[in-house]
Amino acid sequence: MSSRSLKGRVAVIGVGETRYYKHGQSPDAEFKLALQAILAACQDAGMDPRKIDGFASYSDDRSDATRLATALGLPRLRSATMQWGGGGGGCCAAVANAAAAVATGQADCVVAFRSLAQGQFGRFGQTGGIATVGGEKSYLMPYGVLSPPQRFAMRVRRYMHEHGIRQEALCAIALASYHHAQANPRAVMHGKPLDAESYYASRWIAEPFHLFDCCMENDGAAAVVLVDAERARDFAQKPVYLLGAAAGSDFRFGASAHNSPAYASANFGTVAPDLYRMAGITPKDVGVVQSYENFTGGVLMALVEHGFFSPEEANEFLTLENLVAPSGRLPLNTSGGNLAECYMHGFELILEAVRQVRGTSTSQAARSDVALVVGGPMVSPVSNLLLGSEAVL
Repeated sequence: MSSRSLKGRVAVIGVGETRYYKHGQSPDAEFKLALQAILAACQDAGMDPRKIDGFASYSDDRSDATRLATALGLPRLRSATMQWGGGGGGCCAAVANAAAAVATGQADCVVAFRSLAQGQFGRFGQTGGIATVGGEKSYLMPYGVLSPPQRFAMRVRRYMHEHGIRQEALCAIALASYHHAQANPRAVMHGKPLDAESYYASRWIAEPFHLFDCCMENDGAAAVVLVDAERARDFAQKPVYLLGAAAGSDFRFGASAHNSPAYASANFGTVAPDLYRMAGITPKDVGVVQSYENFTGGVLMALVEHGFFSPEEANEFLTLENLVAPSGRLPLNTSGGNLAECYMHGFELILEAVRQVRGTSTSQAARSDVALVVGGPMVSPVSNLLLGSEAVL
């Protein structure tokens, strides 16, 4: 294998999470949640937490690596990385950064994680009082474009108009997430099923987004433990190997005032080919997908840009039957995703991909040796991961 590739060199040996709460309802502080998830991941791997020597996170996570190392009693800290960008665009990149530290000998055992307690620090998805604005906001706020759904709705509406995509395609993505959440007792929306009638009856947030096209806001934490592939069989769980990872942005995607050349895009035009190139596989090899849903329209565009169907095939492909486990053409967000399991800035999707490859998901896909994770459609930078079993190395 190439020394410049991560394929097969690093494995996930443990996953852990806290209970997930509606935003502002966690009884514990954000730092304590992070520790709980990390300890759960170590317990899952059957390892002493003091073997950790590195941490990786994203979106300006507030649980500082040095403080985590002190609280866990680590003999030393060797690696601490933070991925650029807000929201969930860095969820997969955090894992890639952790893997890179292991693969290059900068650390032996790295935890990638995300922790949120919005009652402690305030809501991410709420526009608060702002005295001054600059940059992109100075072009948007005078016209009432204040929140993420307003900003991203324009990209999705443009895409749907250009390719004749119907609302039913977005509805199917939402229904698939809620369908899978009913089998997942960890999901915030477990026991709260959604049908098409309720989807269409829900209020508009910003067309084409109904209420159920938009992610939740939650408190909690999730973590994964990574080690060198040669050591991975020494732990309690079946190793799940990193096949590929990529991150970045298309040409001038961040051009101000929504002026990027590929405006109607999820921003994976260059990132998806890099991922498949490292992994040495094609979209046909992927059996199950966990895609970050800030909004359902971003999932639609991301699936196209990852090569699963053309825009003109979206109406036919995106049906509930095709998106549900076990036997859909492409089971999607099999734990409930950001819409119905938890919005841990997308990190819970990585845990579900690991469970799929292990064969322990609550909605197991028929084909799960290769699982794709898509991080943060329509933001910048975005990132993605391919995880797989030993059989596909």
